[in-house]
Amino acid sequence: MIETLVMSLIGEDRPGLVEAVAKRVADHGGNWLESRMCRLGGRFAGIVRVEAPGARRLALEAALVGLGAEGLSVVVQAEQPVGVPASGAAASGEGRLAVVELVGHDRPGIVRAVSAVFARHGANVEEFSSAREGAPMGGGTLFQARVSIRVPATVPLVALRADLEQIAVDLMVDLSLRES
Repeated sequence: MIETLVMSLIGEDRPGLVEAVAKRVADHGGNWLESRMCRLGGRFAGIVRVEAPGARRLALEAALVGLGAEGLSVVVQAEQPVGVPASGAAASGEGRLAVVELVGHDRPGIVRAVSAVFARHGANVEEFSSAREGAPMGGGTLFQARVSIRVPATVPLVALRADLEQIAVDLMVDLSLRES
């Protein structure tokens, strides 16, 4: 039986970290399915999804967690089995995908305000990426974000858009929502 594992990784950034994880996975008969990794704040951070033979799962988990001795913190969890209900329709993959893009002068509370609107409408964040950079020709710092969300079929996009536009005015940011 093949089991699927999801792991999070964080540690001091250095060459060879991805190879160290990939070697453990391959050495235990595993298959790398998907991942998202980046250098963030001088640290290496990532999430990885792998398949592994059920008989070798515990040994693979131990090998991955053992990377802590090399300065990489690894947390491994089994993927939620197919057919097990997730918490809410959006979390279970039902509904429709939408993309929200945002740009404006950086200030505390932007992510909190936007994510509160998502939560009120039962939208699940599928992917969230953001960055800060210097504003051209005006000084200051810009905050940019791109968020993929799964919106329940029962939620009209027009209602979600109206709430997002209201906070965009309050936060003084440009914000767009489009169905993906």
